[in-house]
Amino acid sequence: MPVDRLSQARRLDAEDPLAAFRDEFVIDEPDLVYFDGNSLGRLPKTTRTRLRAAVDEEWGVDLVRGWDRWIGLAREVGDLLAGGVVEAAPGEVVLGDSTSVNLYKLASAACAARPDRRVIVTDDDNFPTDRYVLEGVAAARGMTLRVIPSDLDTGVTLAAVRAALDDDVALVCLSHVAYRSGAIADLPAITAAAHAAGALVLWDLCHSAGAVPVPLRTAGVDLAVGCTYKHLNGGPGAPSFLFVRADLQGELRQPIWGWFGQRDQFAMGPAYDPAPSVDRFLVGTPPVLGGYAAQCGVQLSAAAGIERIFAKGTALGDFAIELYDEWLAPHGFALASPRSGRGAHVTLHHPAAWQISQALRDCAVIPDYRTPDRLRLGFAPLYTRFVEVHEGFDRLRTIMEAGSWRRFSANRSRVT
Repeated sequence: MPVDRLSQARRLDAEDPLAAFRDEFVIDEPDLVYFDGNSLGRLPKTTRTRLRAAVDEEWGVDLVRGWDRWIGLAREVGDLLAGGVVEAAPGEVVLGDSTSVNLYKLASAACAARPDRRVIVTDDDNFPTDRYVLEGVAAARGMTLRVIPSDLDTGVTLAAVRAALDDDVALVCLSHVAYRSGAIADLPAITAAAHAAGALVLWDLCHSAGAVPVPLRTAGVDLAVGCTYKHLNGGPGAPSFLFVRADLQGELRQPIWGWFGQRDQFAMGPAYDPAPSVDRFLVGTPPVLGGYAAQCGVQLSAAAGIERIFAKGTALGDFAIELYDEWLAPHGFALASPRSGRGAHVTLHHPAAWQISQALRDCAVIPDYRTPDRLRLGFAPLYTRFVEVHEGFDRLRTIMEAGSWRRFSANRSRVT
């Protein structure tokens, strides 16, 4: 007997321990199915209130006196991330700059700490900005960027990393969750393998922070970066964060020597003397409004609990794959994500994925398109319901049955 998928979705929503968190977000289009929270999270209601207060009361009234409370915001949010989102200790995480800038700072510092080694290892499906930044670091230092192969659908493997390691590798830099497929890399084992070869490890957490557990301290991770605008709902352009293991902070020196990284910042001294803490990885004036927005988003994730978030994200993805098997595989789709060991998105491959993504938008479903020919569907556990997954996949099934995607151009030049 066929499964009643709508009843199943309603039952899963009724049993969802995170269901109440949906009410914490601004949702003004009840008919919209939003499958792109892994690119930009929804707006928390607390963020709107907090930013209004920051503008009207702090900036508007306090003016420069507001720095009495703003000056420590980067560390404050960093400690909140360390306690509630990633496994780290207070004083190991700090907020500021973009992911690309933080990646550059930490990659440069790591390579400088291994001056006799000439190789950086990454994989060919790492996020483009990571590969570009690492290419630039390698070129500037006369190093080699060793790019290992990874499967587009199942991600980078421990075996591939091990095969690339030798005593000339200074740094291994990979993404914890693959941006295209959602595959989760074996962070503990890869970290251990790199350490056995004498290399440092830098993890990109952009698709894992706020979606999956990140065992930085248990695995002995050296360095990490992550963003706050995806699963942490910090808003467009929200600041990034970086992690530096406590025992490495005094050893590493990042390349951008700014006054917020100075030991005695307001002494305005003649020479740079880096702070003896994670603050040495700061550069300039922190983004206060962006920092407040990130803080509100992180607080929601911390309150929900990363283990519960991961459990729901897995369940949402499992339900989506069941619908794919039943409704979409007959229409030429192929699953481009692991059936287990995923982050909070599922990717489907179809030769007409771009046109299908445009047809979905026309039906009030917002997905994401990724080359080559992949439809990426993000399920944000704090606000995505199982009935929304059902509705979105039902609309997709209707598009395929009617062939309505064919009226959309195959030209992918338009940015969406």
